[in-house]
Amino acid sequence: MANMVDYLEWRGDLSFRTSGFNEVDNLLLAQLAYVDFEGIVSGEGSDTDISLKEASEIFWSEHDEEEILARVSMTKSAPFLMRKMAQTKRFRNIRLSWYVNDISDEEQSQFSVVCVTLPDHSIYVAFSGTDETIVGWRENFNMGYLAETPGQIKAVNYLNRIAEKTEDKIRVGGHSKGGNLSVYAAVKCAAQIQERIIAVYSNDGPGFKREMVESEAYQRMIPKIKTILPESSIVGMLLEHQEDYEVVKSSQSGIQQHDAMSWEVLGPSFVYVEHVATESLLLDETMKAWLYHLNTEEREAIVETVFSMLEEANIRTVDDFYGSKWKKVQELMRAKSKLPEETLHLFSKAMKLLWTEGNKTVKKTVRQVMKEKREGAKEQL
Repeated sequence: MANMVDYLEWRGDLSFRTSGFNEVDNLLLAQLAYVDFEGIVSGEGSDTDISLKEASEIFWSEHDEEEILARVSMTKSAPFLMRKMAQTKRFRNIRLSWYVNDISDEEQSQFSVVCVTLPDHSIYVAFSGTDETIVGWRENFNMGYLAETPGQIKAVNYLNRIAEKTEDKIRVGGHSKGGNLSVYAAVKCAAQIQERIIAVYSNDGPGFKREMVESEAYQRMIPKIKTILPESSIVGMLLEHQEDYEVVKSSQSGIQQHDAMSWEVLGPSFVYVEHVATESLLLDETMKAWLYHLNTEEREAIVETVFSMLEEANIRTVDDFYGSKWKKVQELMRAKSKLPEETLHLFSKAMKLLWTEGNKTVKKTVRQVMKEKREGAKEQL
């Protein structure tokens, strides 16, 4: 089925003046945030920018395809997508600026963003999702117990600063964690900036703690939030959402649907289905029940335990694990054996609780299905 590459082949010759900004454009621009623009796109505070065509040429003069294809990350397709975009009339002259790529082990934060200026002078602020670093993955889990993560704070500050340098309209978006950062920044930025925001795109981005989505500030921004999830969403169903969401058809299955390249496209829109898949709803219900049975201190302790084990096993990136899987499993087991008894007890309790809640959800679903079948049979009599 058709995806973003097909969209570029079909509609890449159409300018934004001929065919206005659409949801597929949003996802394409969100993917640019995954490209390493270090030394290519100017940093925050600079008055200079660069066209996508020029940025792509410099990037590919410094990187080769084999190096990028060897990576494990789902986001390795982003540089190839950028190259294809740079060859089209629609995207080649968009301007890139204010690139930030800030990874901090100390802050447990992986933050990356780039500002895209479109031909009508509106801007799209593209926040990156999680990269292949373990610190980036940890920040996702920290969302389960922190009031706000360092990345979320940086996202708000960045949006406030970029909005000061222009009076133009703003779109904010991102994929995965980038979607979460986009919504957070839009909800928490200055009120005068919120008025200039056209739309906020969360492309399979996780939600927030209940206090956040029930806040007055979040409720005010809901009309501008566009949340898009694949059928079998896992990441995007995490934590709480209150806004409506649309469900896009994917050519992949399971967690692979998180890969934006699998999202099906028709013309200027995605191909939508009516509902999120049953397995996603089951996982969502299970995870929420599990989290609400653990207090904040227990959630923090579990995250700390898991990632301290990864650190002990010297696993710094996803590639580290996949490069020598069995060896890393052995190292993880050794790291687990060094944990204090109290920590092991909490870890075991959490795993047992997760198993229990999963069984409850499955049984509840089976009962519901059986009930619907019985009611259906009665209607036929």
